[in-house]
Amino acid sequence: MTTHHALIIDDEPDIRELLQLTLSRMGIKASLAADLKQAHELIQSGTFDLCITDMNLPDGNGIELVKYVQHNRPDMPVAVLTAYGSMETAVTALKAGAFDFVSKPVDLQRLRDLIATAIKLKEKKSRPEQNDEGTPSPIRGNSAVVKKLHKQIVKLARSQAPVYISGESGSGKELVARQIHELGARAGGPFIPVNCGAIPDELMESEFFGHKKGSFTGAYEDKSGLFQAAKGGTLFLDEVADLPMHMQVKLLRAIQEKAVRPVGTQKEINTDIRILSATHKNLEQLVNDGSFRQDLFYRINVIQLSVPPLRDRIEDIPLLTQHILKSLAKEWKIDSITLTDSAMIALSEYHFPGNVRELENILERATTLCDDEVISPENLQLPSNEKTNASEALALNDHDLLDASMGDSLEDYLTDIEKQAILKALDETRWNRTAAAKKLGMTFRSLRYRLKKLGLDRDE
Repeated sequence: MTTHHALIIDDEPDIRELLQLTLSRMGIKASLAADLKQAHELIQSGTFDLCITDMNLPDGNGIELVKYVQHNRPDMPVAVLTAYGSMETAVTALKAGAFDFVSKPVDLQRLRDLIATAIKLKEKKSRPEQNDEGTPSPIRGNSAVVKKLHKQIVKLARSQAPVYISGESGSGKELVARQIHELGARAGGPFIPVNCGAIPDELMESEFFGHKKGSFTGAYEDKSGLFQAAKGGTLFLDEVADLPMHMQVKLLRAIQEKAVRPVGTQKEINTDIRILSATHKNLEQLVNDGSFRQDLFYRINVIQLSVPPLRDRIEDIPLLTQHILKSLAKEWKIDSITLTDSAMIALSEYHFPGNVRELENILERATTLCDDEVISPENLQLPSNEKTNASEALALNDHDLLDASMGDSLEDYLTDIEKQAILKALDETRWNRTAAAKKLGMTFRSLRYRLKKLGLDRDE
C-alpha cells in the first residue's frame, strides 16, 4: 500500500504536532516546517501529496506559499489554516489557488474530510486513465472559446473554491458544473442540482437544511436537506439569483461555517460539500439594486466562469447538430436524420437567443416535421423564416402586429401566435385533429407534436 506524504507548515509546535498526529492516524506521513524558508527547501527536495500551511508565518504568509506552489508544484493541493471568522482571508487564499481552507481552532473532522478529498484529487491526477486533458468532454466544440472553457474547467476541478458560473439561458451552465464535478476529487460523490427558483419560499429552509419531525405542520418525519444529500460531493445552485433575501442570509452562514442547522433543532451539522452556483441574470446589477446580498455574492463568486453563448461559437454548430440528431435518431429508433446543405447554412446564420437549448428544440421540431428524415430550411421554422406565417396567423385571429406587447420576447410572441392559430382551427373543426391539421396545411404528426409542445394535448 502506497504511503502518502504531506507537508505541514506552522510556526506553532502544538499545531504542527496536532496535524502530524491526525495525519498519522490516517496513514499519512508528514514532514514539518516552521517557516517559508524551510517549506521551500522541503518542496524543492521532496514530493508531497498535499500541503497544509498556516496563514501567518514568521517570514511571510500562506498566500505567498500558495503562489509558490502554483508556480513550482501546480499538482500539489494546498490547504490554508485561517483565523476563526476570517472569511476574507480564506477567500483571498482560494483566489490565489489554494485547494481549500480550515479555520482555527481546527475542527478535526473537517480537517480529515479535507485531507481525504485532497488525497483523492492527487490519486485521480496520477492515474493515466483519469488524465483530465484527455477525458472526452460532454461540452462539444472545437472553437477557441470552447477550448478555453475546457482548460478553465480542468483548472477549477482541482480546487474546492466556490465557482459562480455565468451565462445566458440555454448556454449549458449545468453541463459545465457537472464537468467540474466529474473532473474533481468529489467525482465519486453525488452531484445535486437544485433550481432555487422552483422551491416555494415557505419550504426553502427545510429543503436546503432538512427538518426534525414535528418542527412544523406537515413534518411527519425527520428529513435530510440538500446540503446533507450532497455530502462528499457537489451542490449546484442553479438560478441562485432567485433566492429570497431571508434564504440568502441562511445560505451565507452555511457557506461560511461549513455547517447547517435543520429546522426544529439547535444542533449544527458539519457539511462536506463544494458549492457551485449559476444564473442567467446579472448578479452584480442585482447587488447594486439591493435585491442580492453583496456578502453572499463575494462568497459564491470566489471564482467566476463565463459560458459563451452559441452565437460566439457558430463554427461549433455543425458538430453540435450532428450530436443532437444522432441522439434524436437513437431516441426515436430510426437509422439517421440528416440536414440539407441549405438547412445547415440557415442554422449557421441564425442568432440563437436561446443558445444550445434552442438548437435542440429547433432540431427536435424539424425532425417531427420533415419527410424521409431529411431536414430542409422550411422544417427548421426559424423566426426569420416565419414572418409570412406569423402575419397570416395574425390575420386569422384579427390581431394587428402593431398591437403586440413589446415586453415579450420574439420567441414567446411567435409561440403565442402559433397557439392562437391552432386553437382557432381546432374550434372550427370541433377538435377534430385530422381536420384541423388539414385546415392548417400540416400533417397530423406535426399537429400532434405542436399540441404536446404547447400543452394543448388533452384526452377526448
